[in-house]
Amino acid sequence: MISVFGSANMDLVAYTARAPRRGETVTGRTFATIPGGKGANQATAAARAGADVAFFGAVGDDAFGPVMRRGLESAGVDVSGLRTVPGSSGIAQIVVDDDGANSIIVIPGANGAVSGASAEDLEVIGGSDALLLQLELPMAAVVATARASRAPVVLTPSPVQELPRDLLDAVTLIVPNEHEARAITGLSDPEAALAALLERVPEVVVTLGSEGALYGSRDGERLRVPAVPVRAVDTTAAGDTFVGALCVARAEGRPQVEALRFAATAAALSVQREGASTSMPVRAEIDAAMAG
Repeated sequence: MISVFGSANMDLVAYTARAPRRGETVTGRTFATIPGGKGANQATAAARAGADVAFFGAVGDDAFGPVMRRGLESAGVDVSGLRTVPGSSGIAQIVVDDDGANSIIVIPGANGAVSGASAEDLEVIGGSDALLLQLELPMAAVVATARASRAPVVLTPSPVQELPRDLLDAVTLIVPNEHEARAITGLSDPEAALAALLERVPEVVVTLGSEGALYGSRDGERLRVPAVPVRAVDTTAAGDTFVGALCVARAEGRPQVEALRFAATAAALSVQREGASTSMPVRAEIDAAMAG
């Protein structure tokens, strides 16, 4: 079982040939509202990849809240720990260009009201194979939940910010992308950044987009797994798909290199479709792609 303590946002997505420059207006092609948020995305990805998943977070009492709750439920996620609070839900304004690249503005809304996992939530989390955390909730809530967790903690340090020592002390695995790894360590070389992060946490995966991913652990293991070559349509939530699938494969006891390949395959399938949660593959698709 995988537990996810994190954000739920409604993604307001504009698709356009290119993103506007400052002060410029461009004409878009299509618009979509899609349930997202890094926490909800990782929960959806893990559920579709084959795990039992419990999600803990908050939505507002606006029109978006029930839609996001139903979206998680339809993916098979247990939403008993998803609270409804007064006010607006979190939203993300996303622009996706014809190369599949995106730019995002996140407005926390209900996510900002989350203060930490309850004692009841922590009982469920304690029986999990992993607790997935991100940084779209208040840092105090993330730190408190990480420190209280009896399950191994997997941290996606996004949106990137200073990481408190007491958070890192509770983390088993950190999964930054190459830009986040550079921002955290000040090192531009991904392998050097990985080595620096291993001084803070036991295991590290640095994702490199089309260049694949690097893995390292304090016992000296080092791996580099290539990305699956595909034409990207929309890279939104590719990293969340990777993390969700990776944790499923690790929970199943797969060797690390196989777990990384499973995650890379899931991410490659996701970028070939538009949207965040709507782009994530189900287990049968991942298995078929790996077999092929």
